[in-house]
Parts: sequence; C-alpha cells; structure tokens
Amino acid sequence: MDALTLQGVRIGYNGRTVVPRLDLTVATGESFGLVGESGSGKSTVLRAIAGLGADWTGRIEVLGAPRAHRRDRDFARRCQMVFQDPYGSLHPRKTVDDTLAEPLAIHGIGDRGARVEAMLAAVGLDRRFRFRFPHQLSGGQRQRVAIARALMLEPRVLLLDEPTSALDVSVQAEILNLLKRLRAEQGLTYLLVTHNLPVVAFLCDRVGIMRAGELVEVAPVDALRHGRFTHPYAQELFAASGGGVQ
Repeated sequence: MDALTLQGVRIGYNGRTVVPRLDLTVATGESFGLVGESGSGKSTVLRAIAGLGADWTGRIEVLGAPRAHRRDRDFARRCQMVFQDPYGSLHPRKTVDDTLAEPLAIHGIGDRGARVEAMLAAVGLDRRFRFRFPHQLSGGQRQRVAIARALMLEPRVLLLDEPTSALDVSVQAEILNLLKRLRAEQGLTYLLVTHNLPVVAFLCDRVGIMRAGELVEVAPVDALRHGRFTHPYAQELFAASGGGVQ
C-alpha cells in the first residue's frame, strides 16, 4: 500500500487554479521532495493534503484511505504537517506541555505526561523544556517542539513545508539530522517541500520538479548529484543550484 496517492487532483486558491492536474504516488517509508520556484504550487499541494485548502477536486488517498474535504479526526492519526515558521506555528501563551498534550486530549489518549516526556526525548529535548513558553526557546528548539507535536498521535506520514528555511544555517543541519533519524526509527513517510536542493539530496529518495502548477519531472535523488534530468526546466533548476549537490 502506498502512503500517498494523488490522482487527477486540481487545486484552486482565491478563485484561481494553482495546480491544474497532479498525479503523484509516494511509497510507504519513502521520502519524496517537491521542488520548484516560488509560486509553482508545491506548498499548495501540501495544504490540500493536510485539509487546509478545501478547493480541490480529484482523489487524495493517505495510507489507502480517501481524503475527505471535511475535517477528519482519523486523518490526524495518519498524517500531520510541520510548518515552515517555528515562530508562528506555536501558540505564544501555551507551554510546551500544553502544546504537546493538546492532541492527546482531543483524541482521548491517556498517560499524557509520560507521552509528552517521551516525545521530548525523541526530538532531543530534555524534560526541563516541558513547561517553557515558545519565547523561552531558540528557533531550533521551537522547531523540535513543532516536530514533536506532529508526532504525538503517532502518524505514519509527515508533510514538511520548508522545515529548515527559517532557521540559522548552523541549526538547519541539526533539524535535518533529527528528521532523518526519526524517519529511520519510526518508519515514517515524508513529503517534503523546499527550494533547497541540497536538503532534498540529504533527506529524500526521489524528487519531483514543479513549474507553474505542473509536475514536469520525477527522478531519483541521484539525479541531483549528476544532473540527469530530461525536462529543460529541471535542467535549468539544476544548473542554477551550481551544477550539482553532494
């Protein structure tokens, strides 16, 4: 069973079509990167899957279950999203404990204190961070909390929207290493949106190139290292990155 399947998906925003048609499959356990210039529609795809944009048609399946347009409690147990800005994605008046315990309370899951501390440990934060507020954390620590929140319900799929772009370069590597470790330890599937080709090369198995709402090419991530793209835009994007990534 594939983790994500999009068939004939059209996505609109503010009355205009952003993605005219998208067909995409992400295998269970795979890490797939979507790249493209700003406005190409890549973040719009994540928002449609996550249920943050209702103006879409076609078929979206997550772990074999169709994605409904309405809010779906069961969906939250299968799929979660990590946002770009750790400064904006955490409620400023809620402690880390409040933030991590909230999804457990909504879904009636007990043993919350132990689960919160276990998840903090999983993302590399010790228990002294549990009752701090976001303004008492660094950017990297906030993003670790955001990742922990996304994992509290033990989803199998994570949607990652530029998860390191708002962080200092020195912190980006720490978060990328964390995401790579969590994927291996928990058997997660990632759909990553980014403009940073080295990030895709480090974290992903395959890459999809988007332009003006269309998926123009899908290739193994090894193509980023050797420039083995066939579509002219993909070749142009590769050349603009400096002609190769490690």
